[in-house]
Amino acid sequence: MTVVPGSAFYATWTLLTSALVETSIFEFIASLIFVPASLKYLERLWGSIETLKFIVVSIVASNIIAFGFNWIEFIATRNADMFLYGMRYHGQMALQIAILVAFTQLIPEHQIQILGVIKARVKSLPKAYLTLATVLCIVGFQCPWIIIQFGWFVGWVYLRFYKKNPGDSVGGVDTYGDRSETFSLISWCPPFIHYPLTLLGNFVYSLANCFHLMPSAGSDVELGGYGPVLGTAPSMQTSYWEETGYLSANNLSVCLLCRFLVV
Repeated sequence: MTVVPGSAFYATWTLLTSALVETSIFEFIASLIFVPASLKYLERLWGSIETLKFIVVSIVASNIIAFGFNWIEFIATRNADMFLYGMRYHGQMALQIAILVAFTQLIPEHQIQILGVIKARVKSLPKAYLTLATVLCIVGFQCPWIIIQFGWFVGWVYLRFYKKNPGDSVGGVDTYGDRSETFSLISWCPPFIHYPLTLLGNFVYSLANCFHLMPSAGSDVELGGYGPVLGTAPSMQTSYWEETGYLSANNLSVCLLCRFLVV
């Protein structure tokens, strides 16, 4: 039921069923206490269907990335015993971090008490969990802790671009994701990498739009118009048509570049 990179080709169901396996009592208790209550809260806000899609995407997509990452490591090192058959991805860590990302989107400033002693804002919890996972990966515990890194990214991408907004439509068209500046990718990162990350992110976004991989976002709630995906928002004085005109021109240039490269 766990994901073994070397055999997952022939056991694709493990990409989902691995979430049902916890190998320690600590992991089991943590999942039992945190996950059901959190999902019940999200279900009240999103509905059962959207919550179920969020669960499946968070678990399956994270395991697919882990599967691919281990194969890349095997190709680089030729160590099949370690990277293809020595690691078994399991548990609900990817779902846990994705839920924390969702809470960061919904109630970022809400303050909680951990064990009745430590006070923390909700938006700081995913970063703390990511920091713990990064440290453990660096010291050699890649499996299963690296799945937290992938779960965070998958959760953010899904909530940013693909989650259908319940009861929200623009001109009768369903809208998807949260394009607000407070939920941008650079809001998770230190300031010194904001600029290069903005350039890279906007290029990837334009490329995805070129291949029609992005659903409609509708009008951005905070800006009253389109807000760039990863970078800083345009001036409030900039008109909606100027912003969307810039976006269309940028997408057109990327599409032309793609066609040139394919030819």
